[in-house]
Amino acid sequence: MTIELHILSPEGTLVKADVSLVTLPGIVSPFTVLPGHAALVTALVAGDIRYVEDGAEKRLPIREGFVEVKDNVVKACVEV
Repeated sequence: MTIELHILSPEGTLVKADVSLVTLPGIVSPFTVLPGHAALVTALVAGDIRYVEDGAEKRLPIREGFVEVKDNVVKACVEV
């Protein structure tokens, strides 16, 4: 099972991929989303969004943003 990851910015789509996990810089602390994660909406702070696509870890530094997790879809709207 995978997670559909969408990372968007005002400039356009930065990432659209099927990933095995994604770690996001939450306002309290970083948190990891795995398949089957509970639904949530939260703010993001400056840090790296890290995700694993086809076995390779990738990262995207951000300044801030918001994320929605629902039904194995992660949608993040960020400033980079």
